Amino acid sequence: MPNAERPPRILICAAEQSGDEHAAELIRAARASIPDVSFVGLAGPRMQAEGCECIHDMTIRAAMAAAAWKRVPEAIQVLRRLKAFLAVERIDAAVLVDSPTLNLPIAKICRRRKVPVLYYIAPQTWAWAPWRNRRIRARVDRIACIWPFEESYFRGYGIRAAYVGHPSFDRLLAVSNDPEKTAAIRKRGEPVVTILPGSRRHVIDEVLPGQLEIARALSKRFKKIHFVVVSASESVQPEIANVIRRECPHLSIMDTCGADERAAAIRAADLVLAASGTVTLEVAYHGTPMIVMYNASRLLYQFVGRWIISTPYFSIPNILAGRRIVPEFMPYYRSVTPIIAQASELLATPASLKRIRDDLKNVMEPIIKPGAAKNAARELAGVLVDRCRTGSG
Repeated sequence: MPNAERPPRILICAAEQSGDEHAAELIRAARASIPDVSFVGLAGPRMQAEGCECIHDMTIRAAMAAAAWKRVPEAIQVLRRLKAFLAVERIDAAVLVDSPTLNLPIAKICRRRKVPVLYYIAPQTWAWAPWRNRRIRARVDRIACIWPFEESYFRGYGIRAAYVGHPSFDRLLAVSNDPEKTAAIRKRGEPVVTILPGSRRHVIDEVLPGQLEIARALSKRFKKIHFVVVSASESVQPEIANVIRRECPHLSIMDTCGADERAAAIRAADLVLAASGTVTLEVAYHGTPMIVMYNASRLLYQFVGRWIISTPYFSIPNILAGRRIVPEFMPYYRSVTPIIAQASELLATPASLKRIRDDLKNVMEPIIKPGAAKNAARELAGVLVDRCRTGSG
């Protein structure tokens, strides 16, 4: 630790709601393993509930889905405040969680003040902007990676990195497997198609109408088919229900919410239509075949995205596999017609569905690692020990 006379004080920064949740879990884990550690920083409500002193809450406007350019003045002000804060306050290490646009400049400030940095949930430079790795190497002491391939990737750039597991695994492992709930869904019809329209409103607006159009087409071919639409949270459930009423007023669709119900709906499905995002990791965890969809701006991708995105795959299962094991229609699609054809073919071909299930099992089993927050807290402890050894504490 920094020295034997005082407990360590950690700067921790999160800018989004998900980062606030992951940072709060890390704070809780660190308090259990690092004596008398205290935290201060850019803290959302969950971090504050864990006792983190708040300099500024970036998650409030993030929850309002403010456009990025509208948040520039706020970010500049926050960077100035942190620079002044670090000039006068004693900080032993910094933990930066996700959000590289904000956190990499914070890492630069920390480096100038000789504050060692642990980055938790690393910038996805393997997908785009690999030139950022030079900045990361210059500003970050360690990375706590949430994807297994990131460890060797960042080490290849001379950055100290360790795979700590994905935060979702703890949540997924905690959900009980209820065969009765799964069987109850399958009794409603066959095949079962579960629809996951995403957790953000703009994604729901872009993807759910297409998913429901696919559902209407499949219902004409498979007369006993049953659909389940899973809301990511209660806050978006009314919006999803409104889209269903507007797009599919005569289609029988079960709308559900809650971790147990979502898990049962995924396990019961022959096929999942999933909006791109972390939820596809959950579907892969259950080994359920899926089609991944995302409908971003075609013009934006053609003029900007295709020049900076370096990964050949966009969906989490295919990125983890390093090959195409599930169909993905990303980053945009002009029509759902090819998606309907792909879904129809899969549902009519049990051997194809089994092959996807086997592929997902082979990909997921080796990487399931619980305790991401605890493992990241262990990396933080290592940063503090390194600081003590170099004599800068």
